[in-house]
Amino acid sequence: MREFGRRRTRVGCALGTVLKGGTVIEFEPARVEMVDLRVEDGVIVARGLLLPTQPGDDVVDVTGKLVMPGLVCAHHRLHTTLHRAAPLPLQGSDEAALSQGPWKLDAALDLEGVQLSAAMGALEALMCGTTTVVDQHSSPNAIRGSLLHVARGVNEVGLRGVLSYEVTDRYGALGREEGLEENVGFIQRAQGRFRGLVGGHASYTLSNDALEGMAQAAKAAGVGLHIELAEDPIDEKLSVERFGETAVARLLNAGLLTAQSVVAHVVHLSWPELSQLIATGAWIIHNPRSNMERQVGYAPSGKFGARATVGTNGLSGDVLADVKLAHFRAREAGQPIDVLRYLANGHRLASQVFNQPMGILEPGAVADLVVLDYQAPTPLRAETLAQHVLLGFGSRWVESVMVDGVWRLWARRPLSVAAEPLAARAREKATELWQRAGLG
Repeated sequence: MREFGRRRTRVGCALGTVLKGGTVIEFEPARVEMVDLRVEDGVIVARGLLLPTQPGDDVVDVTGKLVMPGLVCAHHRLHTTLHRAAPLPLQGSDEAALSQGPWKLDAALDLEGVQLSAAMGALEALMCGTTTVVDQHSSPNAIRGSLLHVARGVNEVGLRGVLSYEVTDRYGALGREEGLEENVGFIQRAQGRFRGLVGGHASYTLSNDALEGMAQAAKAAGVGLHIELAEDPIDEKLSVERFGETAVARLLNAGLLTAQSVVAHVVHLSWPELSQLIATGAWIIHNPRSNMERQVGYAPSGKFGARATVGTNGLSGDVLADVKLAHFRAREAGQPIDVLRYLANGHRLASQVFNQPMGILEPGAVADLVVLDYQAPTPLRAETLAQHVLLGFGSRWVESVMVDGVWRLWARRPLSVAAEPLAARAREKATELWQRAGLG
């Protein structure tokens, strides 16, 4: 596997990058400070007023602009970028709708489509200020090497990725075992800006053999599970009918719910089951735009505990859009969430997976950051930051993005890919994909 994200030193390159004159913000604890930052070899090495520069430095004037940590999308489905706008016969998230639409499109993917879809999804995320995507992949007729192609697509754009393949018994024991092998192989080879988890589809599609295999793989690799849980009531219903236990009970008994686990959706759990899930320390990922789009119901995000954050589940990787919707829906339900904690928890999740500090713009932290040209119409201070995030911030203000110390978006232009040719190739591939799935 290529060393995705490894930085290469070139003769004559700048000694460091110095961002001068900006207002640096962090989410939890909330912090707003006019200060300079110095970046070297992918890491912030200095922070302070009027930092000195050295000959050969790349000095970036960000006066009047905001500098914030790069955002983390904690649950994405990059392979569904090419599904967008497909003429699906049924809508919803039950077996009938999924088998007639999204699952057919998943099955029609080839490795070229996997890579194109990942690149386009990563590009959208970059344009929204997202620097890390935690992705769960599915391409049942192109399993072997699929995560490598997802990584290539994400790497082409320059993002950081935590990848997993969706293990399921929907395609028989052979498909299940190939999915497990794909997870294990990628985890062993991932490095640089990439890491792996063990992925799993909803538990009603997972046999006891599948759960056992996933648990063994996760334990051997020292990583967590990435699974979609209780997105639809069918998860609970069919888990009980087919296996005699609820989804949460099955995952607990298999030892798959730990502090390293990434559990997405969590829309339809009883309070005792949710309490059990929270007690494991697992990360709970709220996907409010996707939940509304699929009409699966309201996820009680105000009850998700201290390790909750947001994902986009295959919609554009706009984390700010999802965290805003999460806040407003939670407030409407009378169960408000702490929007800054939700954002900061994305960084905590990424820090745990990569074993490096992220989300704090301090010496020693990874240099994943976003420059916003947001002009605050009212005072921007630590105590007002949450309201500015909710009522003012948005992807339209994203001007430049740095990942691992390298500028990937500059003046709203991606630097690693040509956006228009990439989109043209994706449209051609999407047309081919839809036709192959019988939906074109």
